[in-house]
Amino acid sequence: MSAIETCRTEALGGHVAACAKCGHQHVAYNSCKNRHCPKCQGPAARNWMAARVDDLLPVDYFHVVFTLPAEIARIAYWNKKAVYGLLFRASAQTLTTIAADPRHLGARIGMTSVLHTWGSALTHHPHVHIIVPGGGLSLDGTRWISCRPGFFLPVRVLSRLFRRLFVEGLMALHHAGDLSFFGDLTSLADASAFAAWLSPFRKSEWVVYAKPPFGGPEAVLAYLSRYTHRVAISNRRLISADADTVTFRWTDYRLKRREGQKVMRLATGEFIRRFLIHVLPDGFHRIRHYGLLASAGRKTNIAKIRALLGAEKVIQDQPSHAEIIPLTLAEPCPDCGGPMRIIETFQRGQKPRTRAPPRKKAA
Repeated sequence: MSAIETCRTEALGGHVAACAKCGHQHVAYNSCKNRHCPKCQGPAARNWMAARVDDLLPVDYFHVVFTLPAEIARIAYWNKKAVYGLLFRASAQTLTTIAADPRHLGARIGMTSVLHTWGSALTHHPHVHIIVPGGGLSLDGTRWISCRPGFFLPVRVLSRLFRRLFVEGLMALHHAGDLSFFGDLTSLADASAFAAWLSPFRKSEWVVYAKPPFGGPEAVLAYLSRYTHRVAISNRRLISADADTVTFRWTDYRLKRREGQKVMRLATGEFIRRFLIHVLPDGFHRIRHYGLLASAGRKTNIAKIRALLGAEKVIQDQPSHAEIIPLTLAEPCPDCGGPMRIIETFQRGQKPRTRAPPRKKAA
């Protein structure tokens, strides 16, 4: 909360920039760079996506979502690191296992998983979004095997295996003493009580769904840039805020698109509480790569797949940092489009000596 409160204020220092052509000046304060800050995720997402351009393949991509039942989400709320980590592992193992089965795809696949822990109303709703190329390497590594057009893997089969792997993993965490329980579920600390409580979930339906394939690698890049660094709520959803109430837009996905667009008003304290539910443990990675896209062998695997497909690298226009003169900002002057150069920097808690004149209003 302290990072977000001080983000882009004089508390973090900053710089004064001036246009080399028209003389326009403005003060820019430093960002907190906290991964939960809505204002800081735009630049972070762009940098991350620039590094992912070389990983794109000229194939269809699919979007698969794995969601935890609400009752198990309560356990996750108290044990974020352990249960979120299990969610990552179980969902990735589910996809790789079913994909490797000759009855389905019979191939080794790769994927990028992104953890989201919120619903549109900021409630606790842990789930992973997985972006996966529509195919994989044959088990002997000699050819690329494409999935059927418009279809990746059967979601019912995925759901069954995911349920089994997750329940088994949860039991293992309990046996290792890695789970804590509170409130009306403190009795679940007992192994037999926990096993009995978990038993119904072995037969209930778990939500796994696959969306239609993307319209090419470029669409994947645009989609990922919106998903990878998203936080629980963006500034554009906020309507108003004061010391007593915060009002924001949310979507009720149980209703049709137009009817589902709603406005929620929360007491400010309750809004802050809901936002902080989604702060992840220190050092916990919310973006992970598996299979062919795992960091250790990603470059080698991507090069091999491209060779098998006879494809060149996907070229995406990116700004050339070599052309940016030191102390010159990448963003042009908002008035004339000229280069903006830093004329002063100031440290935390200091105020700039240079006073930028108020910006002229358009006639």
